Amino acid sequence: MPHTECVLDGRSLTVAEVVRVARDRAVGVAVDAPARAALLESRRLVEAAVASGQTIYGINTGFGKLANVRVAPDKLNQLQVNLIRSHAAGVGIPLPAEVVRAVMLLRANVLLRPTSGVRPELVEALVAMLNAGVVPVVPEQGSVGASGDLAPLSHIALALMGEGEVLGEAGTTSARQALDSAGLAPFVLAPKEGLAFINGTQAQTALLALLVHDARVLWRTAVGAAAMSLEALRGTPAPLDPRIHAARPHRGQSEAAALMRTLLSDSEIRESHRENDPRVQDAYSLRCAPQVMGAVLDAIRFAEETVAVELNASTDNPLVFDDGEVISGGNFHGQPVAQALDVLAMTLTTLQAVAERRVERLVNPDLSQGLPAFLTDDPGLSSGFMMVQITAASLVAESRAIAMPASIGSIPTDANQEDFVPMGMASAWKAQRILANAQRVVAAELLCAAQGLEFLRPLAPGRGVADLHGRLRGLTPGVPRLGPDRPPSPDLERLTRAVALGELDPGPR
Repeated sequence: MPHTECVLDGRSLTVAEVVRVARDRAVGVAVDAPARAALLESRRLVEAAVASGQTIYGINTGFGKLANVRVAPDKLNQLQVNLIRSHAAGVGIPLPAEVVRAVMLLRANVLLRPTSGVRPELVEALVAMLNAGVVPVVPEQGSVGASGDLAPLSHIALALMGEGEVLGEAGTTSARQALDSAGLAPFVLAPKEGLAFINGTQAQTALLALLVHDARVLWRTAVGAAAMSLEALRGTPAPLDPRIHAARPHRGQSEAAALMRTLLSDSEIRESHRENDPRVQDAYSLRCAPQVMGAVLDAIRFAEETVAVELNASTDNPLVFDDGEVISGGNFHGQPVAQALDVLAMTLTTLQAVAERRVERLVNPDLSQGLPAFLTDDPGLSSGFMMVQITAASLVAESRAIAMPASIGSIPTDANQEDFVPMGMASAWKAQRILANAQRVVAAELLCAAQGLEFLRPLAPGRGVADLHGRLRGLTPGVPRLGPDRPPSPDLERLTRAVALGELDPGPR
């Protein structure tokens, strides 16, 4: 069993905790005792409302367009089971295990809020499945993001009931077999519990939580790559002057400029061209790096603020309040999350697009300020990093093609009862793909900028850039200086992994 490091209370879950639980199976999850007690009281209110004979959506009625159909009291448990079975309609390849674990964690946290009105045992059963490493197969397609991520969450609930499939080391296996092996019993849903489980934004929110974490790591590394390119191209740090950024006080812009100043401090390369340099200004991809990268950071921060709220928000329906009233609303609608995902997709496209422009300047002898063509010792006989820029250009083109917001593309569903939906999972898929492309383009810039610095020796770059260059060359397996031509692909993939893992993060830890 994993040791407990994450205690859920429905109020204080953080992105950092989501990342730890999702990616490290040694991190265990527990339920806060006071939160459990509050949920138990909420459940008593639900049971009292059912016993009184009230008509309550999803508890003793059908769902969606069928909300006006009253269900007999002896069929209420079966109503919840039928809901899960019928809504497990996802298609496509399974979501990665780390994403499903994040979804399970988020759903347990939200169900623990007293507004959910479920039995505490449901939360505990989900947490037990998570701690046991039982990860349901959840197809990535099939959710429009309202009434919540119905299909993805239904596949998780199906496994909790002992039906469907889970991920295994050698493929997939039956959920019932996996629960038996873990010493867990299939969970039997009671009134409201199936609906409460699947009315929520937790699939798209889980993806957003992982994405904002990875985007932060990427941003710092991308700023490091920009500083390294500035040195390799013998650019001027004058546009980093804090007075410039104080005059236009966007928070991200100032932070980007400050980080670049730190990385470039004590540069011998800068001193070598301080006097008699015929250039008046650098190109925008160098001179405006703080403005562009600052806007990227501010957009990431917007997504972080959105997910911080959503992690601990009541997104099921109907909601139970402490006066006993059960009210149907629309907190399951994923528009805030989908919109944040679309913003991330666009801003990460910007990040890689400006990085690719610096790659072009590094390899192009007409723009590289004296560096050899394509950064090779023997241009002509060798092609050097010619294809690295072409690869980067192809990734940027792909990202631009899919950066169109999905959250503005509603298609009505459920016989037009759900007539405006946010398409959050489509936004998440695009943002994931664009993040991966951006990580590879930044890897391409690092590869070229590090090579460019080699041609300026014995001049040393700024201390921060020198440290970044040393760590890049010290990776295992290594990414050595390019001599005779070799396939760039292994170097690009090694650097991409390092970028994704934060191994080349030059920012404050």
